Amino acid sequence: MSVLPPSRPRTFRRLSSKDATAAQLNARSPTVVVPPQHLMAPSDAHEVAAAMELARHELEAYSDPLSTPSTPPKSNTTDKYAFAFDIDGVLIRGGRPIPEAIEAMKVLNGQNVYGVKIPYIFVTNGGGKTEQERCIQLSKQMEIEVSPGQFICGHTPMREMAAKYGTVLVVGGEGEKCRQVAEGYGFKDVVTPGDIIKDNPDTTPFRKLTQEEHDSSRARDFSKTEIEAIFVFADSRDWAGDQQIILDLLLSKKGVLGTRSETFDDGPPVFFSHNDVVWSASHDLTRLGMGALRLSLEAMYKAVTGKDLNTTAYGKPQIGTFQFATRLLQQWRKDTHGIDAPPETVYFVGDTPESDIRGTNDFNKTSENTWYSILVRTGVYEQGTKPKFEPKFTADHVLEAVLHGVEREQRKELRQTLEATQTALDEIAIEDEPTAGEKKAEKST
Repeated sequence: MSVLPPSRPRTFRRLSSKDATAAQLNARSPTVVVPPQHLMAPSDAHEVAAAMELARHELEAYSDPLSTPSTPPKSNTTDKYAFAFDIDGVLIRGGRPIPEAIEAMKVLNGQNVYGVKIPYIFVTNGGGKTEQERCIQLSKQMEIEVSPGQFICGHTPMREMAAKYGTVLVVGGEGEKCRQVAEGYGFKDVVTPGDIIKDNPDTTPFRKLTQEEHDSSRARDFSKTEIEAIFVFADSRDWAGDQQIILDLLLSKKGVLGTRSETFDDGPPVFFSHNDVVWSASHDLTRLGMGALRLSLEAMYKAVTGKDLNTTAYGKPQIGTFQFATRLLQQWRKDTHGIDAPPETVYFVGDTPESDIRGTNDFNKTSENTWYSILVRTGVYEQGTKPKFEPKFTADHVLEAVLHGVEREQRKELRQTLEATQTALDEIAIEDEPTAGEKKAEKST
């Protein structure tokens, strides 16, 4: 006997970005984060934010394939195409919104000459924060309504690993943030570098815990603890200390600190939430990212063991991130328009050729719909250089990128309308053409 899924929720909580907390957004009910000035009445951005949040909830929840879908509500948002945005270097730089990004969001939310709303999601390699925290942060920065359902972080697909591994080490980020993210994903036993240093301060000769770090770190005996996997959720704040601990585990017997494997093949696997070597921050020049840490770790392991280290990276340009985005957009289209297929075209706007553009182009080769890459000049990409991975279009900023996509879709729609009109006219002309009998009768009169 099949178990019917719970009825689809149609009510949304609206929380002020000024007061909302990640804990509130972790609740099961769909939630939209709203700038205080829009709290009393929904803004233009509400429809997309709410619908994408509902789609995300349904995508991650159990559903019965035999159940009958409800009738989609009326929507003035197009289902033909959508946008996916990187955040740093595209919408935000140095914690502040790029001016054209504010205008781009207005265009997407219906303030354009065509009066159309366009769905959009955010796909970022940035880690160390939950999707809920990212949502609150972006709502404050951009002063728009957004929902956690619109966010895909580099470590989002890692939640699927929670059932596979027991005790795991999480690395990176500020304080206890990454532990909280991992536990929120369902990992049962999460340890941090701080826990390891607290157990044995000699582990990292040049790093000592602050009193706050010591108090928040958890005490345990790591000589009796088997760490099954290592997850780098966010950029390391202490490369030397974190790499020392990771290397100790890679050289250990089955992840037990203080032991050494004879073959160096018994250590736990290492997973990175993304592979960006550089990223765009508030500094005039790009800064080193998690991909640089990965290269450094692999080089160190090679120098010590003489062997290659095989690690796994998520995020862009890895295909799993784009597959997850496709499933989310397909669920959204099914909910809002009754079509069980992703939008025909997804415009991905990014600033990093090696991750954003490469990932989009590679995924487009095998995806059932079209993924169209747009590179902006406001982040990592340096103007005047030729990107290693060529985009379909290059824009000065995100507003130009959005307008390009909208105009391209309008031209496509006009062309399809003209073709349909011409076909109809041709059919009418054929129907009006006299038959052979009619022609013979006409000649005899």
